[in-house]
Amino acid sequence: MAEFQLIMPKMGESIAEATVIRWLKEEGEAIEADESVLEIATDKVDSEVPSPKGGILKKKLYGENDVVKVGEPVAIIELEGEAGAEAAPAPAAEAPVANANPVAVAEKMVSEAKEATTTAPSNSEGSRFYSPLVLNIARTEGISMTELEALSGTGNEGRVTKKDILAYVKDKQSGKVSAPVAAPVSTPAAPVSQPKVSEPSAPAVSMNAGDEIIEMDRMRKIISDHMVMSKRTSPHVTSFVEADVTNMVLWRDKVKDAFFKREGEKITFTPIFIEAVTKAIKDFPMINISVDGDKIIKRKDINVGMATALPSGNLIVPVIKNADQKNLLGLTKDVNNLANKARANKLSPDDIQGGTYTLTNVGGFGNVMGTPIINQPQVAILAVGAIKKKPAVIETPQGDMIGIRHFMYLSHSYDHRVVDGALGGMFVRRVADYLEQWDINREI
Repeated sequence: MAEFQLIMPKMGESIAEATVIRWLKEEGEAIEADESVLEIATDKVDSEVPSPKGGILKKKLYGENDVVKVGEPVAIIELEGEAGAEAAPAPAAEAPVANANPVAVAEKMVSEAKEATTTAPSNSEGSRFYSPLVLNIARTEGISMTELEALSGTGNEGRVTKKDILAYVKDKQSGKVSAPVAAPVSTPAAPVSQPKVSEPSAPAVSMNAGDEIIEMDRMRKIISDHMVMSKRTSPHVTSFVEADVTNMVLWRDKVKDAFFKREGEKITFTPIFIEAVTKAIKDFPMINISVDGDKIIKRKDINVGMATALPSGNLIVPVIKNADQKNLLGLTKDVNNLANKARANKLSPDDIQGGTYTLTNVGGFGNVMGTPIINQPQVAILAVGAIKKKPAVIETPQGDMIGIRHFMYLSHSYDHRVVDGALGGMFVRRVADYLEQWDINREI
């Protein structure tokens, strides 16, 4: 019987290893081609690893919670009906990866933001190796390399796992452990006392009769961490504009049936909003940036993320790449495709990477406006509210008159470190201008 080595796949740029979360198959169990064998996690994405060939799972090379480098074999599969020497491992770049869990988007946002805004302990500083996930958690929680070195690990060869560091963080926050103090270093100058800044502690929560405790799921925990981190990182400012979108609404009402009959799918307002955003970004390119310490990274591509609500109530942000290079038909197909994949839990790692600006539609929940939190490491996010009919004064050549118009609010939150009120306000006003100037006779 020939044997095949199942390889740890490459999950994206800068990811060098992954953690085995759970084995979906046991040794001796049959595996069909393209059937998932195990679940893995990195600091950016969760995923399942399928086998490209059918056979019998002969041996697991790693256990649950073990950390495996990209390109290393994780299991040996015995190929039925094939003879010959052991098959050579497939290149890591070609190893198939199953569709990512929605947790991918949140983990990806957290890790990218922290890489862009903070300096973390690195493996070069310590005497043992730490996974990127462990280093990211240490960076987020302010854990020094001294503390990491003193932490006992339960992983292979004493390696510190995600479970170890999260348990340490929990014990540290509850006061069960104290951070080790590094030995003082003598210096010629007298030490200068610095004011002690204490982190705000969460208020105590009392329990009353009939209260129910609900454990956050993993994705909600990650979203929670990302939201808190974003508010700590960026001083948020929000500007509001009310837009008369009557022509846009009337145009969509006019074309939606013919579009559905021709293309087999619906046209929503979302691609229209995205088109207006990309035009405004071209007018104000300093909205399409990120911050790296005291440096500003001006993005070449315009990749618009669209926040999508999942049936679970959580949120995921698939990204439309190079949105400025697509016409309204292309944007419509991309929006529908990504939204359907997100709700069916079929997004790939590439679908949620590389966003440079984010749009969220709070109007879908009947809200007229919102104050969205920036999706780090971006510097701005736009919320569009519900479209409502209102009486309004209409200027005509014959004089002013009262008419019924369709209005909506646009809420633009931006990072006041690098985006001043003038730029943030002018940008959202320009988006509103493009929506208000919609050509009611436009062809699609």
